[in-house]
Formats: sequence, structure tokens, C-alpha cells
Amino acid sequence: MGDNGSVHELGLLSGVVDVVVQAAEQRTIRRVALRVGARSGHAAWPIASLGTVCGDAELTVEHIEATVWCPTCAAEQPIDEFFALTCPVCDTPTADLRHGREFEVAYIDVE
Repeated sequence: MGDNGSVHELGLLSGVVDVVVQAAEQRTIRRVALRVGARSGHAAWPIASLGTVCGDAELTVEHIEATVWCPTCAAEQPIDEFFALTCPVCDTPTADLRHGREFEVAYIDVE
């Protein structure tokens, strides 16, 4: 947990746990499903959920590919895991990141 990315991720996931616990209204939480962009993370879930009613819940994650809008190609293009903000087709620089930062609760299953 030494880097700022891990601390930020833990903060986001702790917020998710709070939202999920409130939405569950004291019912048992069986599953939490997240939509997580390639530039976001979820590895801190076990720490964030430890000691909460989410602790025993199954975590399901839908990974969302990072993409940028290329004005030259006039199209949305996927980018690699290094997140170079250039079009992989024509090498045009672009800072228009369209997907990859998502961090959403898709649904929760409760009893």
C-alpha cells in the first residue's frame, strides 16, 4: 500500500463498501458486481470489505477497456495497458480518454 494509487483505490473501494452496505438495508450481501475501467483497480477489495457485511460477498468485476477518441480517424480506438494517449492506428496524439476510468457498482445481490 505504499503508493498513492493503492491508497486512492482503497479509498474508492471503502466508499463502495459504504454505499453497498447502505443499499442492502441490513440484508445479507451475497454478491457485489463492479464495472471497473482499465485505469482503475479493485485489488484492495479484501481490505476495504474486511470486517463489514461485504466481507463474505462474492466480488464480480466487469473490466472495461481503455479507449481514446482519435480526431484523425474520427473513431474511438482501444489503447494498450501503458495508456499511451495516442491513436494506435495512426499515432495521432489525443488526450480524449473515452473509457477506462469507470468505477461503478453494477448491482448487488442480497438475501
